[in-house]
Amino acid sequence: MTTKIAIFGVGLIGGSLALCFKGKEGLTVVGHAHRPESAAKYVSRGVVDQATLSLEEAALDADYIFLCVPVGMLEDYLQRLSKLPLKPGCIITDVGSTKASIAACALTLDIPGVHFIGGHPMAGSERSGVEAASSLLFENAYYVLTPPPGVPEAAYQALESLLLYTRAQIVRLDPERHDEIVGAISHLPHIIAVALVNQIHAYDHSDSLYSTLAAGGFRDITRIASSDPIIWRDILLNNRSVMLRLLKDWNDEVSSFIHLLESGDGAGIESAFHEANQFRSQLPERRKGMITPLFDLHIDVPDHPGIIGRIATELGDQGINLSNVQIIESREDVPGIMRLSFRQEDDMERARILLQENDYTVYM
Repeated sequence: MTTKIAIFGVGLIGGSLALCFKGKEGLTVVGHAHRPESAAKYVSRGVVDQATLSLEEAALDADYIFLCVPVGMLEDYLQRLSKLPLKPGCIITDVGSTKASIAACALTLDIPGVHFIGGHPMAGSERSGVEAASSLLFENAYYVLTPPPGVPEAAYQALESLLLYTRAQIVRLDPERHDEIVGAISHLPHIIAVALVNQIHAYDHSDSLYSTLAAGGFRDITRIASSDPIIWRDILLNNRSVMLRLLKDWNDEVSSFIHLLESGDGAGIESAFHEANQFRSQLPERRKGMITPLFDLHIDVPDHPGIIGRIATELGDQGINLSNVQIIESREDVPGIMRLSFRQEDDMERARILLQENDYTVYM
């Protein structure tokens, strides 16, 4: 018996999910497209088994439906699906980075025999579209599932079992708790990065040395300010109440530093940095060299014993000096599962050419 998986939004995330499922015994992957040329591209690239322009055809008899559309479109898709004769026992999930609103929408629809379980794979890439899709995108990334109250445990377990094909680490959270945590560790940093870049941009209007000297470390710590404006508009508005609370807390943190500086409290400043240093050193991803400019490559590689040594040996045999090697444990907004850092741009470029010649997928 074949299990049908329908994917709406066959881009980076949807396409990568499709590649994780495609070719597995008993699974058929159907992609929904808005244009004939897109449908043809999905099939020709081997991302899906079938593609259709019909929402009804894609959903017909589907055992699993993945909504991989932007956050601002999720509720509309869910409402449209609720009007279709979906297969009894069908599980609908999404990949949005906010969870409370779509969970609440699903509860109001209450589609008989159909279960909605929110999802958020915390992985991404600096590239976009189905061309950037990779079956390795989610490997060792966190994949959060947020089942609303009343969802049968058997349905949750079925979805969790299917997602084992992604080789992600599944985390179960309440939708509201997810939005609080992700708002703090992802959404708030994006706002801060954008505000910081815009502040420096305003100074640069009167003195172009700001942009000239802002290369290197400044670019490193503000990289996420280059994220897609439309996507982040929808995310932040969707998580508005959480973000307002977080921003008030951030203002309190900034006010504390203002007070420390106004009062000349050197011990207080030292204590603040010491506290931050201790906490940051315990985080899963220890990102070295954020301020000192480093030249980084990200690589998609299978996560298995010996891979670090093999790559380091290949580079060392060519006299290419590595500054740091890191396996990335939580990969939202970071492409690849391995980061190679170099102190010289020439070393990075030589490494890029060598790795690509050896069939590694390399991102700048």
